[in-house]
Amino acid sequence: MTETANARKIAFATFVRRALADARTMRAWSGTEVSRRTGVSRQTINRWVRGDWASDPEAERVVAFCEGLGLNPAAAFTALGWDRATAPRTAAPTPPMDPDVEALLRRLVDPSVSDAEKFHIRETIRYLAYRPTLPGDIGNSGKEAG
Repeated sequence: MTETANARKIAFATFVRRALADARTMRAWSGTEVSRRTGVSRQTINRWVRGDWASDPEAERVVAFCEGLGLNPAAAFTALGWDRATAPRTAAPTPPMDPDVEALLRRLVDPSVSDAEKFHIRETIRYLAYRPTLPGDIGNSGKEAG
């Protein structure tokens, strides 16, 4: 292993150790809680703490770890020696949303809408999202009812 790679591992392990220590002292989070809140497995976090990884950690996991702890991912990237000047990957643009779906979403977050109505909206959406495709629907997808 090169001296630079070893230094990066040590720097990142130190960063992760500090982040975990802060989470323990300031938030009283256990390792399990950190894992749950960040979406990064305890095994992965333990490997990072030990500097026990053959290839660089996945950027998405590093970002999830940092965001789950309220840290700026740039600090982790610096520890890893990653070029922060590189433009971040942008997420795929979200497809346009049907106006009726937008209206339902607005009602679900509107504080003036009753909990009972929100319950019925959610149940209806769940039913429609997970209902089996009916044999008659297969050839008619995309055609309007009428």
